[in-house]
Amino acid sequence: MERDEQVPQAIDPNTPSVARMYDYYLGGKDNFPADREAAEKIIQLVPTIKQIARDNRDFLIRVVRTLAAAGIRQFIDIGAGLPTRQNVHEVALEAAPDSRIVYVDNDPIVLVHARALLADSPQTAVVRADLRDPASILDAPEVRAHIDFTRPVAVLLFAILHFVPDDKEAEEIVSRLRAPLVGGSHLALSHSYAGDMTGEALSSGRSVYRPATSGSLTPRSAEQVGAYFEGLDLLEPGVVPIDAWRPEWPDVEPDFGRPSLLGGVARIR
Repeated sequence: MERDEQVPQAIDPNTPSVARMYDYYLGGKDNFPADREAAEKIIQLVPTIKQIARDNRDFLIRVVRTLAAAGIRQFIDIGAGLPTRQNVHEVALEAAPDSRIVYVDNDPIVLVHARALLADSPQTAVVRADLRDPASILDAPEVRAHIDFTRPVAVLLFAILHFVPDDKEAEEIVSRLRAPLVGGSHLALSHSYAGDMTGEALSSGRSVYRPATSGSLTPRSAEQVGAYFEGLDLLEPGVVPIDAWRPEWPDVEPDFGRPSLLGGVARIR
């Protein structure tokens, strides 16, 4: 953002924001010096982080297209982040014009931008709620007005669960979000994965993210990420690095040795 641009109320430009750091990785301009400084520290630790962010966006696009092709017409994107290219509603509505989309976030600047972008889009809604309180999402009047839970719904958790450091809490959040979903619904998520990063590098990364979120950042193993889908029908190719989930190019092989995001999609029985 330009220095002389007015900062919306309730936004602290001096404290890094996860959403604005991610915007910086993607080459966006909705970020402040504090966000760029923190993001550059992460880039020093994980030089491929910008590519990982782009891979996550491409993963989102492929997932939404896959779900729309499977007949899903309702999407709840939790931890939606700042609007960028090919957002969920754009991909879903292009594939299925009767889709309905709810964006959920608790970052004030995300809400300002999303509501401005979607003001004239009756098939989308923007809700302020917190991942750590699933009831605040599922019971929000805007969600209940926009989403019919008697029909299949896709819950999207892209690059958000790793900001919940407690394993049990993360598992409980996913369980509670799954609870109201009827058969034919889907859960899709991506999650930070350390690969061959050293303990020292992980500690440094957590220290950078700590001021930006109450939970810092906690990478998890493929087994831990896979556990979120327990009891569901996991779509092929299972839980893999996101660039290897149904890639456009057939020669992409899963590389579990490098830092990345792991991703998966599963169907509720």
